[in-house]
Amino acid sequence: MAKNVKVKVWGDYALFSRPEMKVERCSYDVMTPSAARGILEAVYWHPGMKWIVDKIYVNKPIQFTSVRRNEVKSKVSANNVLPVYNGNPKRLYLSSKTEIVQRSSILLRNVEYVIEAHFEMTDKANVSDNPGKFKDIIMRRLRRGECFHTPYFGCREFPVRFCLCEEDEIHTAYDGEDERDLGFMLYDLDYSDPKNIQPMFFRAIMKKGIIDLKNCEVIR
Repeated sequence: MAKNVKVKVWGDYALFSRPEMKVERCSYDVMTPSAARGILEAVYWHPGMKWIVDKIYVNKPIQFTSVRRNEVKSKVSANNVLPVYNGNPKRLYLSSKTEIVQRSSILLRNVEYVIEAHFEMTDKANVSDNPGKFKDIIMRRLRRGECFHTPYFGCREFPVRFCLCEEDEIHTAYDGEDERDLGFMLYDLDYSDPKNIQPMFFRAIMKKGIIDLKNCEVIR
């Protein structure tokens, strides 16, 4: 049984942050492979399998917009959580004017993609696990619109709507464009050493609106 699947995803806004932008966020031109994997894992995740993204189809033109958002500069201290959990009435939130800042973000708007991916079995699969079982579960969840948590485009405030893509031929917004170099993009994070998680990058080349990841060179 084929282990590949196509998923159509769309939404009003997206923010796939460039890591070189330290303060004010700026999105990549298109969805990153790690963001695509995160959407698929939100639909179905199991320790006995892993998702591998093969292609990303850009179905709508790349459009940017700028917004300003209120953010906080720090996190709630973990040392304050336990006393509050034990009944201490201390306030567990950040509300001072010095903590709240307004930052600009460059977002993508009106986005739509098709994620083409497949899954592989891992050594954590049980005896009863097999590709056919996983494929049936995935297809059923996609047709019903089920997910473990709401998938999102880079940030949780930009939710993803999704459905199973059953089209044999997918038309992109750039069918007439032979090639566009989008530069280096984040591919994924290497978790092989939990104490030293490393980013991985690749040169994103979009051909006729399709980013093919099957044979791309990954740089660590």
